[in-house]
Amino acid sequence: MHTTLISAHELQQLIAGGQPLRILDCTHELMNPGAGLVQFETEHIPGSIHVHLEHHLSDKVGTDRASGSRHPLPSRATFAARMGALGLGSHMQAVVLDRQAIATSGRLWWMLKWCGHDAVAVLDGGLAAWKAAGGAVESGPGATPTPAAFELREPLVHTVSTAEIAAAIGRPAMTLVDARAGARFRGETEPLDPVAGHIPGALNRPFSDNAAPDGRFKPAAELRAEFERLLAGRDPSTVVHHCGSGVSAVPNLIAMEIAGLGRAKLYPGSWSEWCNTPGMPMAQG
Repeated sequence: MHTTLISAHELQQLIAGGQPLRILDCTHELMNPGAGLVQFETEHIPGSIHVHLEHHLSDKVGTDRASGSRHPLPSRATFAARMGALGLGSHMQAVVLDRQAIATSGRLWWMLKWCGHDAVAVLDGGLAAWKAAGGAVESGPGATPTPAAFELREPLVHTVSTAEIAAAIGRPAMTLVDARAGARFRGETEPLDPVAGHIPGALNRPFSDNAAPDGRFKPAAELRAEFERLLAGRDPSTVVHHCGSGVSAVPNLIAMEIAGLGRAKLYPGSWSEWCNTPGMPMAQG
C-alpha cells in the first residue's frame, strides 16, 4: 500500500500487476476553473479520471459543509458518495496527480485521509514524471467509472477551526504556517479575497518551495532542514497549515510528513474564512 508518495515506476508496476486502483487527475487552474479539464483532455494517463476542485472537492452550494472558505469542504458523507460515484472503492489504491505542484491533488490526498482511506498516494512529479518514465498518455474524455462502494472510516487527519485559532493566537501551543506566496502573505497584493494580509503570528512557507526543479518533492533531509529553519525551535506537533482557501496548504503538510516531522493539522477555512469572519485580527508585512 502506498500512503504518501508513489513514483512513476511504482505506478507502472501496480498497473502491470493488475492491482485494483484508481488514478485521479486533479489538474486545475485557480484563475481559470475550466482550464484543468481542457488540459486533462489534451493528455492524461490512460484510464485516469478528472476530478474537479469546484465540483468534487468543494461544496459551494450545499447545506452540510464541513468548513467555510472559498472552497468549503463538503461533509464527509457527501464526499464519500462522490468518490464512490467516481469508481473509487475502499479496497482500491488511489493515485492522485495534477500539473500545479500538487496544489489540488494534495487536497484530494488529504480529503481521502479525512475519510479514513489510507491507500492514497501523490504521483511524485505528476504527469511530467510519468511521461519521463516512458508512460503512455491518451487524449479525450477520461474513463467512464463504474460506481464502487466507498466506506467512511475514522479520520486519519485532523482540522482546526477559526474559533480554535483565535483562542490560540500568541500562545506556543499552536504554530500557524501559511502556504501562500510571499506577496499575498505580506498583504502587498490580494487577487482573490476581500482583505490583504495574514493571521497574526503566522509563518510563511509558499507551497511551491517543496518542489525540486523537476517537479518532484525535494529529498526528505532537505525538507526537514528547511522546516526546522522555519520553525526555529517550535515543536512540529503544534503546526497548523493554511493558505487562501485550504487547498494549497496541503503540500506543506505532506512535505512535513516526508521530512519525518509528523502529520500536522489543517485549517481548511484558511485566510478566506478568517478575513470574512467579523472581529478577527489581521496583520501585514
